[in-house]
Amino acid sequence: MIGFKATVEIYGKSTDKGVYLADVKSRLPGATVAFAIFRKEPQSTVNNVIVIALAYGSDNKVKRIIVAPEKDAIMYEPEIKDRLSSVKGFTYTKLLCLYEKSCGAVVFNRLHKVPKVLLVKNKNGRYWSFPKGHVEYGETELETATREIKEETGLNVSSVDGFREVSTYCPFGRIRKRVVFFLAEAYTDKVTIQEEEIDLSVWVSFKEAKNMCCYDNDKKVLAKAERLVRYM
Repeated sequence: MIGFKATVEIYGKSTDKGVYLADVKSRLPGATVAFAIFRKEPQSTVNNVIVIALAYGSDNKVKRIIVAPEKDAIMYEPEIKDRLSSVKGFTYTKLLCLYEKSCGAVVFNRLHKVPKVLLVKNKNGRYWSFPKGHVEYGETELETATREIKEETGLNVSSVDGFREVSTYCPFGRIRKRVVFFLAEAYTDKVTIQEEEIDLSVWVSFKEAKNMCCYDNDKKVLAKAERLVRYM
């Protein structure tokens, strides 16, 4: 259902954050009523809206689908949550979004002859990657990356100017994920992992890191980071 196009008929008043109650006219499995999010006041019938999120109840069933016009479909979880907070009496336990955004960094140190890179393995994860996490409402990308590094590893870091790499992919189904990576320097190699999120961490050389990372996107980010660190 998520990511599919639909036609809706607006019949509810907008909240102060542009959320309308709508009736779904096109066929979507198990869905008849939606919250429609608009940046401008819509017409009574709107074609080609996109299902951008599903709000689930405690019974793990969809309570409401959330749609938006195709031109405004790129909307991430913090904004959707903020808009839904304006709907009085509506509660949900989980929100599945079409678009996900995370920010993190290639964290390195220069405490040894060869610069070292920090790799982490997420809880129950199978692959090594970089510390990162979801953007929270009101944060900049760099603020998210810095916060997530601190939470996951206990490290205070300094970002390196001029480095911002974006990876986009579909991890499963129709979910479209964007990850923004910065380059950040740590001044200690003492890591305190966030046990709820991280299983393992390790400092390795850039060469070792490229061998340990499985995804081509991560390898490309590492290669660009290494070139910049080499001339610092």
